[in-house]
Amino acid sequence: MKFKAITGNQGIGTEVKDATYVEAARWGKHRGWRYVLGLVVILFAWLVVGSVATAIVAFLLGGQEGFAAFRRADLAAFGSFGNFLVVMASFPCFLGGTLLTVSFIHGRHPLTLVTARKKISWRRVAQGFVSWSVPLCLIGVLGQYLFYPDSFSFNFDLTTFALFVPMALVFTAIQTTTEELFFRGYIVQGASMISTNRVFLALVAAVVFTVPHLFNPEASAGGWLTVFSNYFLVPGLLWTVVSLIDGTTELAIGVHFANNIIGFLTFDGAGSALTTPALFTISEFHATYVALSVLVIVPMFLAIAYKVFKRDEASEPVSQSDRKGS
Repeated sequence: MKFKAITGNQGIGTEVKDATYVEAARWGKHRGWRYVLGLVVILFAWLVVGSVATAIVAFLLGGQEGFAAFRRADLAAFGSFGNFLVVMASFPCFLGGTLLTVSFIHGRHPLTLVTARKKISWRRVAQGFVSWSVPLCLIGVLGQYLFYPDSFSFNFDLTTFALFVPMALVFTAIQTTTEELFFRGYIVQGASMISTNRVFLALVAAVVFTVPHLFNPEASAGGWLTVFSNYFLVPGLLWTVVSLIDGTTELAIGVHFANNIIGFLTFDGAGSALTTPALFTISEFHATYVALSVLVIVPMFLAIAYKVFKRDEASEPVSQSDRKGS
C-alpha cells in the first residue's frame, strides 16, 4: 500500500493511504439527506427533463406524427436511426443531473465518481474495452453465428451503417458513461454511507441496476434467465466487483462501452431494446445461449483484465485532507 505525505487541515506531514473512489464519497458534503436530495435531482433530470428532451427529438424527427408516436411509445415509427436517437435523448439530461448533483449538493469534483486520483487513467478504460471486446466478439457474436446461422441475415445497406457508426459511438459513450457514473459511482458511494462492506455494496448496485432494465424488451423475451445473467449478474454484480477491486470505475466504463457499442453495431432484431442499422439482423433472440455464453465470457474477461493487463498506478491520488466536508 502506498502512502503520501500531504499538507492540509490534518497538519503538515500527515500520511493517508491512497483513497479509492468509494472513500472519496466522504470528501465534500456527505450527510445522508444530501444523497436523498441528490437522488431526487438526478431522477428528475433523467425521467422528467429527459422525457421532455425525448419528446422534442420525436417532434423534430416526425412533427405531430412523431410526437403522437412518442406518446404511444411506438419507437418503430421512427425507423432505425430515429429510434436510436429517441431512446438516447434522455441520457445527456441524466448525465447533467448527476454531474450537477455531485458538484453542488455534495461540493466535490465529479471526477470522484470515477477515481480518487488527480486524473482518469484512460489506459485502464481502454484495457476494460479490450478485455470485454475480445471474449464478447468471439463467444457472443461469432459463437452465436456458428450455432444459429439461419437466424442471421446480413445488412447490405452499408452506406446507412457507415453513417450510423459515428452517431452510435458518441451517444453510446454518453449512455454507458452516464450509467457507470450513476449506478457504479453515485449509488455505490451513497450506499457506503450505510456500510462499506463490499458484498453489501455490490448487491445494492446490482439490484438498483437491474430494476430499470426490467422494462427492456430483452427481459420479456428472455425471461428470468436474461434478467439474471444480462442485468443482475454481469453488469450489476460483476462490474461493481471489479470497480471495488480496482478502486475506480475506469475498467467498468470501458467494459460497458464495449458491451453496448458491439451490440448496437452488430445485432438488430427480435428482443432488442432499440433498433439500429446494424451489420446483422437476427430473427430470434436466443436467451439460453446468451445466458450460457456469460459463463465463458466472464472468466476470459477476468483473465485478460488482470493477467494480460496490469493496473495503472502512474497517477497520484488526490489529497484527502483537502476534500473534507460536512
